[in-house]
Amino acid sequence: MAGALLTGCGNEENGATAKTGAADVAQAAKPSPSASASESSLTDDQSERKALIPKAKVGYDKALSTAVAAVPKSKPVSIELDGPVDSPKWEAKVATADGAEHTVLVDAVTGKADKPQAKSDEDADDKRELADLLGKATVTPQDAAKTATYKTKGTVSSVELDDTDNKTPKWSVDVVTTDNWNKTTFDIDATNRKVLREHVDKD
Repeated sequence: MAGALLTGCGNEENGATAKTGAADVAQAAKPSPSASASESSLTDDQSERKALIPKAKVGYDKALSTAVAAVPKSKPVSIELDGPVDSPKWEAKVATADGAEHTVLVDAVTGKADKPQAKSDEDADDKRELADLLGKATVTPQDAAKTATYKTKGTVSSVELDDTDNKTPKWSVDVVTTDNWNKTTFDIDATNRKVLREHVDKD
């Protein structure tokens, strides 16, 4: 709009010189792609990812290994990066062969793990279902994450074991791209590493 107004101000008598000068002023008035401009175009979720992701000095894989080591004879179930920004943590869930689930918080800066907390409201059926899911999952979360990041380059912010409608185990992997702070979720078959679904969250 500023460019149009300034060009319209060109005096007929001044001819090309006035128009050229107006164009120069209009060009100078255009905002450059500054940090503030890009910030204003981000959604709340994108801004949150931009603030949180760079704060994590410890990756999901190392944090997950730390969590598994904290609970003897356990396997990974899920891990997710969480805030606050000034104290980011990886919230990991692991389970033993009988399906007993524990939550382990791992500092995303130092890599130190808190004391594991057993899931208090887990009944016998919950344990049996989780144990069955873990038994069927032959693909590791690390391999699922490799498949996801091969498709979309970025930072893994979450990995979670779940099942499909036909009860096949799958890993849901969230990958955040740091050029636009979008999140892409991949559902990876936990028996053969096939990509079942890919969804980009631009919110």
